[in-house]
Amino acid sequence: MRGMSVAFGLAALSTLPCCGAAMAAGFALREQSATAQGNAFAGATAGADDISYMFFNPAALGMMRNRREIVAAGTLVAPHMELQSASGTTGAGTPIAGSAPSHNIADFALVPAIYGGLRLGEQWAAGIGINAPFGLGTDYTDGWVGRYHAVESSVKVIGITPTLAYRPLPGLSLGAGLQASYADASLSNAIDFGTIGAGLGIPGSVPGAQDGFARVDGNDWRLGYTLGVLAEPLPGTRIGIGYRSKVEHRLKGDADFSTGASPTGQAIEAATGAFSDTGVGARLELPASASIGLQQRVTDSVDVMAEAAWTNWSRFDELRLTFDNPAQPDSVTEHKWQDSWFLALGATWRPRDDLTLRAGVAYDQSPVDEAHTTPRIPDGDRTWLSLGVGWTPLPWLSLDAAVTHIFVQDAKVRLEASEPGNASRGDLDADYENSIDLVSVSAKLRF
Repeated sequence: MRGMSVAFGLAALSTLPCCGAAMAAGFALREQSATAQGNAFAGATAGADDISYMFFNPAALGMMRNRREIVAAGTLVAPHMELQSASGTTGAGTPIAGSAPSHNIADFALVPAIYGGLRLGEQWAAGIGINAPFGLGTDYTDGWVGRYHAVESSVKVIGITPTLAYRPLPGLSLGAGLQASYADASLSNAIDFGTIGAGLGIPGSVPGAQDGFARVDGNDWRLGYTLGVLAEPLPGTRIGIGYRSKVEHRLKGDADFSTGASPTGQAIEAATGAFSDTGVGARLELPASASIGLQQRVTDSVDVMAEAAWTNWSRFDELRLTFDNPAQPDSVTEHKWQDSWFLALGATWRPRDDLTLRAGVAYDQSPVDEAHTTPRIPDGDRTWLSLGVGWTPLPWLSLDAAVTHIFVQDAKVRLEASEPGNASRGDLDADYENSIDLVSVSAKLRF
């Protein structure tokens, strides 16, 4: 039973950032370039305005114009995730007392990215990118009505990607990189010892009134790779294809439990051997993705671009927790996510040699359906509107900024106690109104 209670808690492994609500569907973070964000990431796989585009396509590094280039970027994420209503019942059918948080459950955050590139002769270039490609964070009050499903969720993923690009022809670049990925997760939820005790026949058990608490922490390093090709078949026409491999993390860490003030939790621990602190492991697969981008010069001062990106979220079928305590069985939470698409259109105008204006729109499909939406990641389809500006005050210095508003489809959580893993968590109905604002800035040094 202990695993059941924490399973949902750790189910959040599939949901979080090094920031607030995820800025792309699922728990991906697309915000890796202030330049590309100005176009809502339209044409990001075909772009080479600076080496930050190597995140989307490592072959962009091969188009670097100067011998050395450094890009430092940061995105302020301002999520607005408001819980409009929430109600629930225990597995025994009794109403769960508690409130619906009135505050924003997703934290503001800063997502950094830094890139460095070095040209090695006419045909070769080497570079490195340091990013936060996945993550999310939500935080509810301890006494909210859905506390048995989630309280705090935080997952941070940092990627270090050394990259090499080769230009066999002037209009063709090939790129490859190695992803060194570090994942860290921290998840918590309350435990309904009253319902668990009633199911075990422990006298004095009161469902929904005798809470304990569980917290799980884990981390891991793993490797993946990225590949890409960038071609310019005609002057002013650029096509790019990029691929980022999956990364299969095997998180290891600790599960900490509190049985609370009620003797019911203590009696359950003594009778079953469960709910004592132990080690825990979980598999977290960061999905593979593939993208294709097009950038077309219309006039000397205007470009248009388009992007289509596919993410293999369907591999995220379940979260399985394995505990070191032999009295604790594996805990499984179903997710059954679906593959998703990101589609974008954008335009760039250069009214002066030192000034660039950008705009873009995008549709970002969520991999989560209503039947499997959880309070850790109340996700929905997204529509992006972006504007950007670039200024080059000096030949060796460029400054870029972008602002984006993301309209997020209202999310609904409809979880039932009869579903796998929810017997001790109960039913939960919750409705959310969500949106996200992004502000990105970057500085580029070329020398």
